[in-house]
Amino acid sequence: MLEARHVSFKVGQKALIQNIDFRAAPGEILAILGPNGAGKSTLLKVLAGEASPSNGYVLLDGARISQMSAALLAERRAVVPQNTQLAFPFTVREVVGLGRSVPGFARDPNEPDLVISEALLRADLTDLADRAYTTLSGGERQRVHLARALCQLQASPESPGTRVLLLDEPTASLDLAHQILILNEARRMANSQAVVVVVLHDLNLASSYADHLVLMSQGQITASGIPRHVLTDALLSDVFDCEVKVSVPPQPDVPYVLPQLCRLNRKNEHGMNAKT
Repeated sequence: MLEARHVSFKVGQKALIQNIDFRAAPGEILAILGPNGAGKSTLLKVLAGEASPSNGYVLLDGARISQMSAALLAERRAVVPQNTQLAFPFTVREVVGLGRSVPGFARDPNEPDLVISEALLRADLTDLADRAYTTLSGGERQRVHLARALCQLQASPESPGTRVLLLDEPTASLDLAHQILILNEARRMANSQAVVVVVLHDLNLASSYADHLVLMSQGQITASGIPRHVLTDALLSDVFDCEVKVSVPPQPDVPYVLPQLCRLNRKNEHGMNAKT
């Protein structure tokens, strides 16, 4: 279980998040939604232990993450940030391999690339494995960091504690097929009893994949619950400050497109469909 209790985070006198109570359970995908500046990424950084709260604390399986060593946190949780800068000309394979470079992580000398190869496959990067990371598009780089996080959790030492995967807008730079690939991997991790928390802007993807939604506005949680209780006309219109109609098509001459989740990802058929 990953929990935040009465968490606030301030920069100077400004509270970016305030009085947050939050709980994410193993086996579920929890999606954090809200407009720009709502505090979503800040909350994710606090949950990851990358930012220390001004008030309150974060617990993983009942233990405060502020009291965990960096090595122990690396064993238990992996993070895919919204933006990552990498200036060195590493190959894709080398960047993904950073996920298992933490001291103490197990390595099989007879099969040194097994975990890396599996992560590359799951992120649809096998054909790009020897490309320089700096030559990739934004969407390709995002998939590299997903593969790095998957590699980290797979290579970390076996322990009885809950594993955590934190994703900050992982679909923002991706085409439709790869958006679904990423969220299929999130579902696979949840099905393995990991805690999965993902920041999303696409409300349709959140509704399709998440078991639980947290809707944020102005640094606070406005609503929390299953998708059909959170994605309502009144709540969304208020939080996003524009008229929102749930499950209502636009005017007749305006087409709209929704990906069909059951017909996706033929190249990676091991991926799981939404909520399977």
